[in-house]
Amino acid sequence: MSEMKDMIVDVVEKIFNDKVEKETVDLLEENTWPQHIWDIMFENELQQVAVREEHGGAGGDYEDLFHLYRLMGKYAAPIPYVEHTFANVVLENANIHPMKELTTVHLHANPLAIVNAKVSGALHYVPWARYAKKLVTLATDQGKEFIVLLDLKDAQMKHETNVAAEPRDHVSFTDAAVVTCQPISQEQLVFLQNLQTIATICKMTGAIDRAFELSVQFSKEREQFGRPIHRFQLVQQHLATLAGEQALTAAAMENVIARLQQGEVHDEVAFARLKIEDSSRIVATSAHQVHAALGVTHEHRLHHYTRRLWAWRDEDYTGRFWKKELANRWLQSSANIWEQLTTKKHMEHI
Repeated sequence: MSEMKDMIVDVVEKIFNDKVEKETVDLLEENTWPQHIWDIMFENELQQVAVREEHGGAGGDYEDLFHLYRLMGKYAAPIPYVEHTFANVVLENANIHPMKELTTVHLHANPLAIVNAKVSGALHYVPWARYAKKLVTLATDQGKEFIVLLDLKDAQMKHETNVAAEPRDHVSFTDAAVVTCQPISQEQLVFLQNLQTIATICKMTGAIDRAFELSVQFSKEREQFGRPIHRFQLVQQHLATLAGEQALTAAAMENVIARLQQGEVHDEVAFARLKIEDSSRIVATSAHQVHAALGVTHEHRLHHYTRRLWAWRDEDYTGRFWKKELANRWLQSSANIWEQLTTKKHMEHI
């Protein structure tokens, strides 16, 4: 664990408590974003948390960064912090110098094509592309995969959003120049897939944290028949369900980060991703049941978190992707599935 994690988390939480209000998040609905919050993060060099010291960063570890991603979900922070910092993680893993100007990343689709040192192809649902200057993605050249850095001024772009109104743009390139590129091995790619999935897990954990908090607060403030609704058995059942799912997702997140730090990820990323996908459905259902009709209004903040849970559930390396990965691993193993799930070695990592 990095010694600076708690300090950094406290700083970011204070910034978000002070600056991220409902109206701030709603700016995305108006096709704009609160760049002043991004500027505050930039001024405090919080985008440099996990950048190596030799590249001018703080030299923090993945645990520091992933706990900040949890805060991004908890506050529905409408800034491309996750995308920019993860783009730099990818660049450094490919031995490319990280970027200071706003950069986004898109790894989970068919790669672009490199022909005669030029890149062509299309990418769908690229996060925050309209505001970014550079893009980090995959490209292939004669069957070999590369991490490439591209200038988005060379792209044709169509603006789109996900269900949470976050920018998810369609980007296409035709004979675009490559700023820089490095070959990537299959092992490196799998590692980056794990990292991006953990990033999504952390964001979703933060959104679940806040959906649970809002539900508890609402149940104490809202009264029916002369008493707070949290005293009614049905509401208590929903709150108990929310508390259980929040605890499970938080534990899954902490476990997978710990395993990553130890270099023993194994199947934990897949299990955690599948668990949080299931939890997102349960949490959104129970939270809206507690809030009743008020919870589906635009004036209440609950939709900021449930819409993000629905959106993030279907982005990046989804539960469907990891189900296939697990199935392929188990089918290719010489041991039967029961042995793989119950052997001492495997049980130690569950």
